[in-house]
Amino acid sequence: MTSPAADLDLIRAAALAAGELALAEREAGLKVWSKSGGSPVTSADMAVDRLLREALLGARPDHGWLSEETADTPDRLGARRIFVVDPIDGTVAYMKGKPWWCIPIAVVEDGRPVAAVIHAPALGETFTAVLGGGACLNGRPITASDTADLDDASVLADARLMEGPHWPEPWPAMRYEKRNAIAYRMALVAAGAFDAAIALTPKWDWDVCAGALIVEEAGGKVSDHHGGAWRFNRPDPRQNSLVCAAPALHPLIVRRTAPIPLAP
Repeated sequence: MTSPAADLDLIRAAALAAGELALAEREAGLKVWSKSGGSPVTSADMAVDRLLREALLGARPDHGWLSEETADTPDRLGARRIFVVDPIDGTVAYMKGKPWWCIPIAVVEDGRPVAAVIHAPALGETFTAVLGGGACLNGRPITASDTADLDDASVLADARLMEGPHWPEPWPAMRYEKRNAIAYRMALVAAGAFDAAIALTPKWDWDVCAGALIVEEAGGKVSDHHGGAWRFNRPDPRQNSLVCAAPALHPLIVRRTAPIPLAP
């Protein structure tokens, strides 16, 4: 079996090629339709999915496959390593010409990510990590922030949710911003550009798997909002929720979010 470092080289090259294709597809004109749940999907999502599937499985035919734009099958459950891919995370931003979209790819071995890339083509940013090897942005090491106080922390979350009346313990005043792509939010926390990202609804593995490794290799912490650890390549490819934060802030956030029930 190839090393995680070799898999990282493969998925980084594939992500860069996928980014070029996505930009070219948008320039040429997109076809857009709605999925069964109402979220948009474009002809570029499908084209990038095909490119990644051919490039990655062509090089690693023994790896399993999980992608937002490929029908899921139980075959992946029997594979020791799988690729976890979102061809375009942040499709709405991509369609509107905004830069907050990315291509996240992870390699999962025995339930945990061992290599990951999040490539944001419109921003020229490529985040990478390999298990035990640290995390980088464009080849330079990154670390999560050393913020230790929630007061005035910079958080990627819905301000209306966070400032609502349903919290047993109120939040201090924090600075809220939004970014379309979940994977990119996690990458920004890994790089120390934001102190935390919080979401209380279930998140698909293809949105959070690459970010989980990049954040943890940058020294940050990732869990569901009860503090529960994530495990990947399960029959239901979702995590309950997202708390992604600087190491000192993570327990302070979970203390406040833990009383909220997990989604059914």
